[in-house]
Amino acid sequence: MSRQSSRDTAPEVAVRKILHAAGLRYRVNVPVPGMSRRTIDIVFPKAKIAVFMDGCFWHGCPQHATSPKANAEWWRAKLDKNMARDIETTEHLRATGWTVLRYWEHEAPNTVAQEVRSAVLRHKPRG
Repeated sequence: MSRQSSRDTAPEVAVRKILHAAGLRYRVNVPVPGMSRRTIDIVFPKAKIAVFMDGCFWHGCPQHATSPKANAEWWRAKLDKNMARDIETTEHLRATGWTVLRYWEHEAPNTVAQEVRSAVLRHKPRG
């Protein structure tokens, strides 16, 4: 597991490149305010938008998640805990006024970037 990249994954980098090319500026891997050991993949701090790019295996994608055969009970508990942590993190951020956008790694980067861009533009202050 230690070799598994938890940041700068290919889907995340692809989305970030599209967002950057569209002129949007953001921060990456920012700690979740008020929660230890949790980070947000892509953050637009002024708009209070948190974007998560969830891996299908690690976060329980309904389309692509698999269950390992070896040590199945341990893995089930581990993956269930990951999904519960995702829900808790989303609820915490929303309760503190953040917009939370979650995407699966298999979603098309252009589609994800377009939705994120739309959300950011909706939150831009007028003036």
